[in-house]
Amino acid sequence: MTDRLKALADAGVSIWLDDLSRERIESGNLAELVAERSVVGVTTNPTIFASAISDGERYDAQVRDLVAGGADVDKVIFELTTDDVRNACDVLAPVAAAHHADGRVSIEVEPTLANDTDATIVSAKALWAAVDRPNALIKIPATLEGLPAITACIGAGISVNVTLIFSVERYRAVMDAYLAGLEQARDAGIDLSTIQSVASFFVSRVDTEVDQRLEKIGTDEALALRGQAAVANARLAYAAFEEVLATSRWQALAEAGANPQRPLWASTGVKNPAYPDTLYVTDLVVADTVNTMPEKTLLAFADHGEVEGDQVTGRAADAHDLFDGLRAVGIDLDDVFLVLEAEGVDKFKKSWDELVATVEAQMASSGTAGA
Repeated sequence: MTDRLKALADAGVSIWLDDLSRERIESGNLAELVAERSVVGVTTNPTIFASAISDGERYDAQVRDLVAGGADVDKVIFELTTDDVRNACDVLAPVAAAHHADGRVSIEVEPTLANDTDATIVSAKALWAAVDRPNALIKIPATLEGLPAITACIGAGISVNVTLIFSVERYRAVMDAYLAGLEQARDAGIDLSTIQSVASFFVSRVDTEVDQRLEKIGTDEALALRGQAAVANARLAYAAFEEVLATSRWQALAEAGANPQRPLWASTGVKNPAYPDTLYVTDLVVADTVNTMPEKTLLAFADHGEVEGDQVTGRAADAHDLFDGLRAVGIDLDDVFLVLEAEGVDKFKKSWDELVATVEAQMASSGTAGA
């Protein structure tokens, strides 16, 4: 089962696990995935933490101590999650030492701040200081308000995972924000080689939204286009990435020691059971990218995924043709991406509310247990 994952890694795709729990860390499962399943990074979000905290007893003692010390729910969440990310960073540290761009563990700024630039910067700096590991990544959403926060954090030497990217237009703005941050860091005398970044381009949700609209249109021409928009969108994103790497602006930063901001394929679990469960891995194989997978997708690829060479480079023209076809049958792609971003921010906020409710329940239980 590991041969398929190794082939994927050998093709230049960094395999990151979209999941984390104290159970994974303390049981040795995360270290095992690194050693045996080619996993070289971890991404997290509030829903992942809510699931981890509600499942099992590994957080109980810390929650009890924090409650006894008078911590409120925000403080408890901050301590639990930064502890897990710090410890996961330590597990991944040998990977980071051997492969500078990998061995990374991401933690997200509070999603309720997605439309507040200044508060996002404050939150990112607090998380970076608390985790206190060079192989951490702070997740900042690619909202319009998030873009200057990305620049400010990169400029301060903080490594960033830019999340919630749907359109190539916004992705170009993200890359510009990254370069601007690197320029600020360079001018401030910060060693650019210490700064890492990935740009998380969401995949499966694009097909979910576009397919729904195609089915509403209902013509044969429209229905024939289902299940293709997400991969085409990602291929166009990679072409934009290649364009930026060819600019003199990037070359100057690279000569100063800067690392490229690799595209990261996120939301790669297939939502439609009619599609192959490894679709958003197999069809997006290309060097210098990251694919962050739920464990279900990771195991599916380990079992029957296929690596059939580079599936992305040189395919931008076909992707443009696909988008032209979508527009011809009545799909407003600009509206698709606006809807997806608004829904994404809303889902992030609901995910945070879920985490708050989970931790509040744990705090109440701990208080009862200690009474």
